[in-house]
Amino acid sequence: MDRPGSRCLAVDMTKTPNTDVLVLGGSGKTGRRVTEALRRRGARPRPASRSGGHRFDWYDEETWEPALAGVEAVYLVDAQSADAAERMRAFARLAVDGGARRLVLLSSRDLWMIGDPALLTVEQAVQDSGAEWTLLRPSWFSQNFTEAWFMAEGIAAGELRQPTGDGLDPFIDAEDIAEVAVAALLDDGHAGQAYELTGPRLLSFGDAVAEIARATGRDIGYVPVTEEEYAKEMARRGVAAEEIEQFIMLFGRIRRGANAYLADGVQRALGREPRDFADYAASIEVRGS
Repeated sequence: MDRPGSRCLAVDMTKTPNTDVLVLGGSGKTGRRVTEALRRRGARPRPASRSGGHRFDWYDEETWEPALAGVEAVYLVDAQSADAAERMRAFARLAVDGGARRLVLLSSRDLWMIGDPALLTVEQAVQDSGAEWTLLRPSWFSQNFTEAWFMAEGIAAGELRQPTGDGLDPFIDAEDIAEVAVAALLDDGHAGQAYELTGPRLLSFGDAVAEIARATGRDIGYVPVTEEEYAKEMARRGVAAEEIEQFIMLFGRIRRGANAYLADGVQRALGREPRDFADYAASIEVRGS
């Protein structure tokens, strides 16, 4: 974990490393931002996904080697499945054998803090790869409010219903996650680091919704609901019971205050303060009634 007083690294944005980088989840919230940030740094990103121009599928191993051909670094987003660690271990080994020397894994602060065995094993697979590795453990993304379906639909409709009560979270901007990832992929000094990434202040979901409402000029409300109410509402929408259970577990941690502290990962990695939630809110457009 990050510790107060740890070193900070300034990023030389003028450096153009001309590096080939594979970006898994290239169309996702962080993947597309990592791709854009790599291009700004003069690197050659290769965004890959099941339906993208560079095809990659965790469950089709024939896509692995072509995706890795010639790359020097890889941004990793795991398979999020029961056998994710096994697949990560095999993929990381193939990447290193093929010449990739840096692996950067998008992990999770939530699941790491509760000691989720599957996630910890995925992290260990990357650490055991023989590459220069960096782990990213972000808090809840600010962008979840407008880009994750289970929250964006409520924001667009004018009412977000969540079982988070008045719990606080230091929402992290996905742009900051991407910049830390790119620094770790391209720059020296990040090998062996586990960066816990948070925003600069604590907000409740109600606080966050209010900031989005002010910034967009729309009437958007936050309604705290019980776990039972939330589970029933999600089930009526056809969400699988296993997925509902994970949502309730993660939202319960926020409600109980388990996430209510700041970390200095952005400062350590980039030598600057993280973006504020208000900056994110000011940058979005919310469509709805």
